[in-house]
Amino acid sequence: MKFPYGTADFHAIRCEGYYYADRTDRIRTLEEAGKQLLFLRPRRFGKTAWLTTLENYYDLARVAEFDALFGSLAIGQDPTARRNHYFVLRWDFSMVDASGNLAEIRQALHDHLNSQAKGFFQHYRKHLGGTDLGAPALGLREDNGLVALASVVNAARAQGHDLYLLIDEYDNFANELMHGRSADYEALVSGEGLLKTLFKAVKSLASGQGIDRVFITGVSPVVLADISSGYNVSKDLSLDARFVDLCGFSEGEIAAVLDQLAVEQQRDQRWSSRMLETMRIWYNGYRFGYEPGPGLYNPTLALYFFEALATTGAPPREMLDSNLAMDRNRIDFVARQPHGAELIGAALDPEHPPVIASLAHRFGVEDLRRAPKDAPYLGSLLYFLGALTLKDQTPFGELVMGIPNLVIRKLYVEKFRDQRFPNYPERESLRQAAKALYAEGDLAPLVEVLEANHLRVFDNRDYRWSNELTVKTVFLVALFADIFYVMDSETAIARGHADLSLIVREEMRRFALLDHLFEFKYLGLQELGLDAQSLRELSHAALSAQPKVAACLDAAEAQLARYRQSLEQAYGERLHLHTHAVVALGFERLVWRSTSAGRALAESQRFRGASAQPQ
Repeated sequence: MKFPYGTADFHAIRCEGYYYADRTDRIRTLEEAGKQLLFLRPRRFGKTAWLTTLENYYDLARVAEFDALFGSLAIGQDPTARRNHYFVLRWDFSMVDASGNLAEIRQALHDHLNSQAKGFFQHYRKHLGGTDLGAPALGLREDNGLVALASVVNAARAQGHDLYLLIDEYDNFANELMHGRSADYEALVSGEGLLKTLFKAVKSLASGQGIDRVFITGVSPVVLADISSGYNVSKDLSLDARFVDLCGFSEGEIAAVLDQLAVEQQRDQRWSSRMLETMRIWYNGYRFGYEPGPGLYNPTLALYFFEALATTGAPPREMLDSNLAMDRNRIDFVARQPHGAELIGAALDPEHPPVIASLAHRFGVEDLRRAPKDAPYLGSLLYFLGALTLKDQTPFGELVMGIPNLVIRKLYVEKFRDQRFPNYPERESLRQAAKALYAEGDLAPLVEVLEANHLRVFDNRDYRWSNELTVKTVFLVALFADIFYVMDSETAIARGHADLSLIVREEMRRFALLDHLFEFKYLGLQELGLDAQSLRELSHAALSAQPKVAACLDAAEAQLARYRQSLEQAYGERLHLHTHAVVALGFERLVWRSTSAGRALAESQRFRGASAQPQ
């Protein structure tokens, strides 16, 4: 199998024999949905591949290639009347450089519009009567890309055809400005700003003046909110139940690819099942519709994984593709907003996930300044960025949000790590302490580092919200090592949920690494009847002997014993599990009991032996 990782060109994918997940049955439904359509999905989610599918389907210059490109696909078996019916013009705003000053950005947009117009005339030269491609002959002006649009429309109409306009990443360069240079952004989208004027021209030409259809992709409705008076005619299909899986891979498609790779590499069924489980944890979980349904896999990450399997026979060492790592900047942006850090913290709590009444759709620059930065607003923004997804609905119809998968959780963890452990000495001490736990099961060095440097960074306000979630988050951030472990919070085990699990990735079991399972309990200072100073002075043994502390440790160990049995059944001899019962005493001290695989076995045998004795 060949995988089009890094390739979003439908023509190249089909002609060069790459894997293609067929969604062409939706073309007919799209035609029925409307003439000016908007479709929003997170970055790197297959939007461009779909746009180029439409480009090749409707392009009248590719009529001779239709059977080769679409014959074996769903739409090829039953094409619509509009196939190969249009002159097609495509804009890609991700190619507009937003790094210069305002005048340079305007010129970059003009340059792109002119460049695409020249490409249009080159591509359709035979269909336009061999038009002279010189800019003066085409009527193009370097300082006015709107002229280029008008020239394209007029040329198409002269041949008796309308235009299909495709706009990819319509909000890309504007978003870059909005997050750092709001004054320049406003100049482009407000009043007679160039971007607003451009969309006003599209709206005008699409009212019977030569543009018959428009399909727009982007990440969020931010820009349309600011240019709405100039372009208020698009129909948003982003949450339409008919198109929830237009981009992204289903689990069935993922499983079919893995089965084929297993045949090619002479693997057994267990291998493909194991790979599917890995991909499910790391890449699955996106939902873009209100109704319950199966999750979708990020297609770029899935292709990244497939490419590694096809070339090396093993999953990639880094499960997060570096091309998506920059998305953490979006989380940083939300975290800087009032109450943003609280929302990000709530997102890491699967027991109490963020709940909002509905998705907000206005994210214009004025909204970013003045709208209340509450959970519905920021949660909606994270949803459009792909950092949260729709998980469920409450009995009242509210939307339950959640982190889609482990690769996105990594972005959140890295954000917390930057906040809590900003300096190199702290990070290095933390890294060494974590290594002692990974390889030897020794929790003491980590507890020492956390007690000395990190638990006490919480101020008194945090005590109001303190619970085991706070401590669990600290451990998750301190221990997150996705290269070696599948790390999960609230892992579903034996009809229960373990607080934190570190299960060694199968391909990393050749290294000296142990599996770990944590159960956390929390006791406030008032419950203990001790003040902070007294806690700091007592030894670990003395604290462990406190009745309430001992009771919490016993309860945590009992839960861990049940979870251990289920994990041992699932993993067999591959598992080398150490369990850790941890009780947080306010934010002052941590008390723990750790149990190794050998000790657990000995205790189990001793228990069975004792129960066999005569009573």
